Amino acid sequence: MALVEIQGLTKYYGKQRGIRDVSFDIKEGEIFGFIGPNGAGKSTTIRILLNFIYPSSGKAAVFGKDAARDSLDIRKNIGYLPSEVYYYDDMKVSELLRFSYAFYKKGSPKRMKELADRLDLNLNKRIEDLSFGNKKKVGIIQALLHQPKLLILDEPTGGLDPLIRSAFFELLKEENERGATIFFSSHILSEVQSMCSRVAIIKEGELIKVETIENLIRNQFKKVTITFSGQKGKTFKIEGGRKPEWSGDTLQLLYGGEIKNMLQMLNETEVKDLLIEEPSLDEVFMHYYEH
Repeated sequence: MALVEIQGLTKYYGKQRGIRDVSFDIKEGEIFGFIGPNGAGKSTTIRILLNFIYPSSGKAAVFGKDAARDSLDIRKNIGYLPSEVYYYDDMKVSELLRFSYAFYKKGSPKRMKELADRLDLNLNKRIEDLSFGNKKKVGIIQALLHQPKLLILDEPTGGLDPLIRSAFFELLKEENERGATIFFSSHILSEVQSMCSRVAIIKEGELIKVETIENLIRNQFKKVTITFSGQKGKTFKIEGGRKPEWSGDTLQLLYGGEIKNMLQMLNETEVKDLLIEEPSLDEVFMHYYEH
């Protein structure tokens, strides 16, 4: 069952491009990645889902309900963490969080304290005294307090140190095991690769690929490292190779053709060592952005 359905979403800001004809769905219970650099259209898509802005065309549905018409009802079961958080500076953290979960009637002081302890956040500090990273912790707790059915996270780890980032990912896994669906938007590909089952790649406002992480890495390219033992290797070129990089007598590249064809080409030169492995998501992503 699709918890989120997006069909042909397009948004223009005057003559400026936002997103064009974006379509994908998010299945109930999955952790879905949304990747692209800043300005690619990730936040625009999320803001339409949350009914913060209206699309120029297309439609979006959450929980089977229209994202615009039924937005008040939808938001009762959504936890949202924006890329940048802004709060009332003169409030204490505990005051702000109590104010927040009162809207949902699902949170509790106990859960607030548990989450604050997990993220090492002082509940008695005023918002104005918090660093950017600690303000992000407040946003994380605010999104998780009411145990929502859908978590929408827009660049969620900015400002978090490695230990807190690890604790945050553990919390997300626990929420997912509880049954929450997670929409994880980020430009940090290693995080998406470790957390998500499927991913959508967006480029300059247009969706260019929706695929499982496993298939995206396995079926597209192999990472090939070749060490040559003779001068002939310096002029060697592999048809179907991408992003060749030399280091001494060693050539590293992405190869998108048949392995047997590559081996036949290598048979014509002097090879000292050969390593064939799966590429990282970063390497696959850069291929899509360059081509």
